[in-house]
Amino acid sequence: MISKIGVAVAFFMCFDLCISEIYVLDDEVGLGRVFDGIGGLSGGGATSRLLVDYAEPYRSQILDYLFKPQFGASLHILKVEIGGDAQTTDGTEPSHMHYESDTNFFRGYEWWLMKEAKKRNPNITLIGLPWAFPGWVGRGKNWPYEFPDITASYVVSWVVGAKQYHDLDIDYVGIWNERSFDSNYIKLLRYTLDKSGLERVRIIASDNLWEPITYSVLVDRELANAVDVIGAHYPGTTTIAEALKSQKTLWSSEDYSTFNDPVGGGCWARILNQNYVNGHMTATISWNLVASYYEDLPFGRDGLMTAEEPWSGNYVVESPIWITAHTTQFSQPGWTYLKTVGHLTHGGSYVALTDSEGNLTVVIETMTHDHSVCIRPPLPAFSVTPQNVSFKLNGSFASIRELQLWQSKFDFKRQKHVFFKKLSPIKISNGSFSLSLDVDEVYTLTTINTGQKGSYPDPPPSAPFPKIYKDDFNIANPPFSEAPYFADQTGVFEYNMNLTDPGPHVFTLRQVVTQMPVTWTMDADQTISVIGDYNWQNLTVTCDVFMESVKTGGVFIAARVDKGGQDVRGAKGVFFWVFADGSYKVTNDLVGSTVLAKGLSGTGAYSWYTLSLTVQGQYATGMVNGEQLWKNDVVLGQNNGWAAIGTNSFELAQFDNFVIEVK
Repeated sequence: MISKIGVAVAFFMCFDLCISEIYVLDDEVGLGRVFDGIGGLSGGGATSRLLVDYAEPYRSQILDYLFKPQFGASLHILKVEIGGDAQTTDGTEPSHMHYESDTNFFRGYEWWLMKEAKKRNPNITLIGLPWAFPGWVGRGKNWPYEFPDITASYVVSWVVGAKQYHDLDIDYVGIWNERSFDSNYIKLLRYTLDKSGLERVRIIASDNLWEPITYSVLVDRELANAVDVIGAHYPGTTTIAEALKSQKTLWSSEDYSTFNDPVGGGCWARILNQNYVNGHMTATISWNLVASYYEDLPFGRDGLMTAEEPWSGNYVVESPIWITAHTTQFSQPGWTYLKTVGHLTHGGSYVALTDSEGNLTVVIETMTHDHSVCIRPPLPAFSVTPQNVSFKLNGSFASIRELQLWQSKFDFKRQKHVFFKKLSPIKISNGSFSLSLDVDEVYTLTTINTGQKGSYPDPPPSAPFPKIYKDDFNIANPPFSEAPYFADQTGVFEYNMNLTDPGPHVFTLRQVVTQMPVTWTMDADQTISVIGDYNWQNLTVTCDVFMESVKTGGVFIAARVDKGGQDVRGAKGVFFWVFADGSYKVTNDLVGSTVLAKGLSGTGAYSWYTLSLTVQGQYATGMVNGEQLWKNDVVLGQNNGWAAIGTNSFELAQFDNFVIEVK
């Protein structure tokens, strides 16, 4: 027999769940803002570094999951770093102008990536943003806007080169500096673009915070005319009144930056809807596009998918890919949000978009707080409970009789998540339909019937970096300027053809940055490129080295390097240095303050030397040209890390015949 208390509890539980809240979708009351799309960001910095090293067919498969329409994420926007030879979070990306008199529009991999995106989606929006600049732009100062005409010309030359050498039309350029922005520079950039026949290229500012750019736009008409989009980074789905008052297009021009496990997918689901519901932002761009950098660098696996093992071919299509598809496969830039969007009574949100030609797409999310936390900013408490909802279709949507239905269901209890599953179409009765919503779900209801959950056969299984690895850099026409698997952390190491008395060293890897760049993060005073497996402990690193600075030159090989990215200045490990003044030293840190051994090496500039470093347990041994310099000096502290090469300062130096042997 059921007690009266049990009946009462059941009644009140059913009252919330069984009573259906009604939401109206209506275009006759007017439309909201124009949808500009969802995108991914390659750069800021070097986040796609390992992608180019994948063999086919795996590299193309990854690109299809990102860009191919009606297949995976089907991204509308690709934003890339305009390389500045500087550390910009997870590595450096090369500039198209290392020096003022230098131009080369084939360095790096962003040109290739933009072309691959365009190949799959000719309508994709392309954006370029410089995080840093070569040192010559600042004329000795760590500030890019001291000489705004130089900086504007530098950025515009990248846009011009994209078209001239790659037939790429850049749609937007961003202005960003973590410390501030310069309104005079923005105006001058607009003038320089126009003078170069690039009136169609629009400007995003300040690609950082809502303020102070919004206040400046309100009081400076010339600045307002120059700025097309006000872009914010990690806005927490909110905007400020002044941004709305400006009547400018508002974007979350960098967002997400969250580990791409299911909670990261929940974060992405929540902000894709609520960036518009709460903040009227019409585009959201994920940092980053694809986690294709060593995972132990800062912000490991903070991409829409993971592709960090080109040596094995393994990659992982993570939940954010399919969460993205809930919007991107069923709406396009130029569609319009309805005014009738908002929050659900019992938690969650819904948005609706139309092409004004009879098509309608509705995206609903019910992500709970703990299952949708992003890395930043802090997320205030809120609650979501199961609920029944009904939607009434008014206006031009009243004649719709059926909607396609797609579902993603996060199952954190059993870890049996279901992503982007096509369900039976939902029938519209008397202009209405109803749904029973559980927590941690995403639904798309749409008149578009071309959605597809694309797939390929499983990629190869995950595998560690090879224990024996060799590279002689002997490639006459390398497809990219970077050597496979090397991840530059300060400086730029490029393929080089040595025409000056090369002997056996015709093709080498050369460090080419000779001046501290203009940077927002903390580049080291030394240059360094890491490679391999962060878990390596006992190994031998061998490399031929060639210094090009008389007396002041210095190079190193290293093992057990523990830091990179924006933390590179604090890197520890075992560093074996030789110098052009005939000396050597062994240090436990990149800055060279903890010296384990030192002495004479007989090395000088403009000669090749073979360095060898062996680390075994707590001891290190080193050789030059097969002659032992020291043996069994005690290694302090660091027990594991990457192998590396580098230079003592921003100087020219070459490397060849690189070998790793892990014990």
